[in-house]
Amino acid sequence: MNFTELKQAVIYAHKNSPLYQKVFDGIGTENLNSIEDFQNLPFSDKHTLREVYPLGLQAVPDEDVVRIHSSSGTTGNPVIIPYTKQDVEDWAEMFSWCYKTAGVHSSDRVQIMVGYGLWTAGAGFQRGCETLGATAVPTGPGNTEKQFQMMIDLKSTVICSTSSYALLIAEEAARRNVKDKLNLRIGIMGSERFGDLMRSRISSELGIEIFDIYGLTEIYGPGIAIDCSKHEGMHWRDDFMYFEIIDPVTGKNLPDGESGELVITTLKKQAAPLIRYRTHDITRIIPNKCSCGSPYPMIDRILGRTDDMIKVKGVNIYPGQIEDVLRDIDGATSEYQIHINHVQGKDVLTLIVESKSGYAGLAKTIIKVFKAKIGITIECECVPVGTLPRSEKKSKRVFDNRD
Repeated sequence: MNFTELKQAVIYAHKNSPLYQKVFDGIGTENLNSIEDFQNLPFSDKHTLREVYPLGLQAVPDEDVVRIHSSSGTTGNPVIIPYTKQDVEDWAEMFSWCYKTAGVHSSDRVQIMVGYGLWTAGAGFQRGCETLGATAVPTGPGNTEKQFQMMIDLKSTVICSTSSYALLIAEEAARRNVKDKLNLRIGIMGSERFGDLMRSRISSELGIEIFDIYGLTEIYGPGIAIDCSKHEGMHWRDDFMYFEIIDPVTGKNLPDGESGELVITTLKKQAAPLIRYRTHDITRIIPNKCSCGSPYPMIDRILGRTDDMIKVKGVNIYPGQIEDVLRDIDGATSEYQIHINHVQGKDVLTLIVESKSGYAGLAKTIIKVFKAKIGITIECECVPVGTLPRSEKKSKRVFDNRD
């Protein structure tokens, strides 16, 4: 990416998108001369997009739109994202590159266990697979019996799913004792963050190497970043997108290496360009090059979301910090729930953890380590493996019962 491309993307959005004509009203975008000028432009986010529902973001004539995707709309109007033919092809090219980066070949059979429909997951995984030339097996999520039939009979070599559903599949494979009948070698997991403990369990039970894939509906969909076999971070295509990291409170840009909120500007999107779009995902730009030799830069795994952060006893806590605590405690597993209540004027955080054995002693250890690493005293309950619910989509882990 060079500054000229970034400036052209801003001017294009300002000229063609009703949303950005409003956002940039009174700003001479053609006079941008430096990254510093660019960093003074206003942000946009999901709330901005909802204000122009349904198609106030669209920057091309209707006849140029070939596809529509949208967010779920569970917290308000859905965010509607139109695509031109070129947008779809660009996304497919990026997704194909993601598959290649994860070691997928045209000879692979890719079982796609993510949702199809208005959301972007199924369409993205399938189109990228077909662009690569691999064989797509679009089973979608759920119907675990059919998943195993297809994995075994078709000798699927790659699975794509949420980490929560992959864990369900892994546990079911162990229960059925069918690991030797599987031909899997790669798992591509997206849609939710997951820690090393879950990664290790899925990898061991299914005999696969796991790759994190990142994306969001507003920025094409999944397939805009993925880690490689070195697993030092997730590479993104800086010829399609410009990434910034900002302080989520002040909005000021942070230097490479510091964690903050990821902000994305699209460089080539035609139908729905986005400029300085706040993702609310917490990560950092890794300042060094990957040892794999790729020229593409990296972000770290997603620590959490700004709207997933919980504040208890004056301390900000992200789900990734909980996973880091459990990772270093022998006997704890990857599965947990957080329940927060307000009791007699005080916040009480109860951490429920699935564990293999030694419940009483393990709970005391978790309480001690949590206090040392995160800084607050909690209550902890350890339960047998399999007690907490499993999900075909994303697992709900935080239950904040405070008014």
